[in-house]
Amino acid sequence: MARGYDLAVIGAGVLGLAHAWAAARLGKRVVVIDRDAQANSASIRNFGFVTVTGQQAGPVWRRAMRTRRLWGVVAPAAGIPILHAGLLLTVRSPEAQAVVDAFLATEMGEACAWLDPADLARRLPIPPAPGVLGALHSPHDARVESRTAIPAVRAWLEAHHGVTFTASTAAIEVAPPVVRTSRGPVEAAAAVVCPGDDLVSLFPDAIAAHAVTRCRLSMLRLADPGFRLPSAVMSDLGLIRYLGYAELPQAAALRARLDATHAEALANGVHLIVTQSADGTLVVGDSHHYAETPDPFAPQAVERLILDEFEAALGIPAPPVVERWTGTYSSAAGPMFVDTPAPNTRLVMVTSGTGASTSFAIAEEVIGELYQTPLGDIGL
Repeated sequence: MARGYDLAVIGAGVLGLAHAWAAARLGKRVVVIDRDAQANSASIRNFGFVTVTGQQAGPVWRRAMRTRRLWGVVAPAAGIPILHAGLLLTVRSPEAQAVVDAFLATEMGEACAWLDPADLARRLPIPPAPGVLGALHSPHDARVESRTAIPAVRAWLEAHHGVTFTASTAAIEVAPPVVRTSRGPVEAAAAVVCPGDDLVSLFPDAIAAHAVTRCRLSMLRLADPGFRLPSAVMSDLGLIRYLGYAELPQAAALRARLDATHAEALANGVHLIVTQSADGTLVVGDSHHYAETPDPFAPQAVERLILDEFEAALGIPAPPVVERWTGTYSSAAGPMFVDTPAPNTRLVMVTSGTGASTSFAIAEEVIGELYQTPLGDIGL
């Protein structure tokens, strides 16, 4: 039997790493068990966009604000560049502008601002697209390169917090004080299971009780356009997708307009996020298709919808596509859940595609409850 640990974390995505860090901050001996040899799932198949603005009002938004602050601790410590900060969400209709105005009047709009076309032109390296009435500007969001940031967090936890990692290892049964794995038993007093979009390997009945399914995303990397964005860019399709906007009463009129003008995009769950990597390439997406086992294929027609929205929002032809991939994450009616399927065990799933944006705060809550010790700024 492997040496004893205080906590076994199952899953080395951003949510699992967040729990490992939270427990390590309390001085716990932590082992992270993951089935893959390297990060390969939702945590690296996204924008690396730590999205605060537009998250659902209440606990989700507060978790995003806290997680953004914690990324500000982790990133410099782990040698992870913050590639750009903030958000510009371009607006093309009076209905969309009404949603932004309403958002700015909420607590979530603090430090955010409306930019008219002249203000927007001073922030963007290219002229605003024809038809753009202005933009919502937020300073709260941030962007890291997820495919390198997740391995960097893991290396930092191992080197500076003494976390043990066991890769290429499947957890078969989680029943503290023993976790049975494909490489033999691991002794751990407690366990946190962060299964990502694996709905059947561990505690499938508990997962099924939350009606969890999977969401598949179409993602693109475009060639360097020859300019540098100061922040992430979104379009007003996001105003009816992100619940911090979409749950405002003013969003109903925008949805009716977009149902008429962008029906195909909405049918494929298309909205626009554009982020930029250190090499100048643009990470652009995305779409949303749901199934218990989504097929792995990314239709060209859906890609074209994403690129059409890019061109309308930025007012330039889309640069050549240099890379394509599909992302996947678990999805359910709520943003996340925590269950106790066995003694000293927590099952934690983010079911809204907000792992990069909320995981650090979720982990503080779960570990604080598990050990009856609110984390606050312990270990920061």
